[in-house]
Amino acid sequence: MAEELDALRRELEGLERRAGRLEGRAEALVREHQRLRRELQAVRDFLEMAPKAQDRLEDLSRELFGELMEEVEANLTHAVREILGQDRKVVSRREVKNGKFFINLEMEQQGGTEDILTGQGGSVCNILSVGLRLIGLAQLDPETHRRFLVLDEQDCWLRPELVSSFARLIASIGERLGLQVLYISHHAVDAFYGHASRVFQLSPGRDGVRVDVLTDKAASPA
Repeated sequence: MAEELDALRRELEGLERRAGRLEGRAEALVREHQRLRRELQAVRDFLEMAPKAQDRLEDLSRELFGELMEEVEANLTHAVREILGQDRKVVSRREVKNGKFFINLEMEQQGGTEDILTGQGGSVCNILSVGLRLIGLAQLDPETHRRFLVLDEQDCWLRPELVSSFARLIASIGERLGLQVLYISHHAVDAFYGHASRVFQLSPGRDGVRVDVLTDKAASPA
């Protein structure tokens, strides 16, 4: 009888120890469950807030780039009107998709829109592409970037009578922004007199290409 009581007592002690371990494990599982519920709620709160935050970021992007693009529109419109002599307006269509800002430029005239790639036989594209380059170059830090721009036949679609106005505007903007511009053209050199600091004419010669300096304001006496 005593042996049976000792066996029962040992079994009871073993069960009590096992119960203690199970209770400890249960408490750990409860704590882990509570932690996971908090994390799940935080994720749900974030997912609920994300669309609102995205909408606000898009609104801020539109406001920020809207102010910048209004200035760009005004400058490009001025360039188009100066060169073409027409009452046209450059407008930008702006939208945010998947966190990225997209800009499409269009030309407006008398309420209608015009594709800048084909408008005026491509001359509008000539003007706007140069304008955007000048604006972009002007934003660079002059301490780390040389303000130098090469325009290679950028007037290829302009009518000959418009080239002089185009060159005059580029020279004026370049001087105002402190830019050095190398302008390469197949148009007659007469269009560049009075606008460029230096005018060079390249022509084929017997021994290769001959370079003639037609005007050099920097070398002229004051």
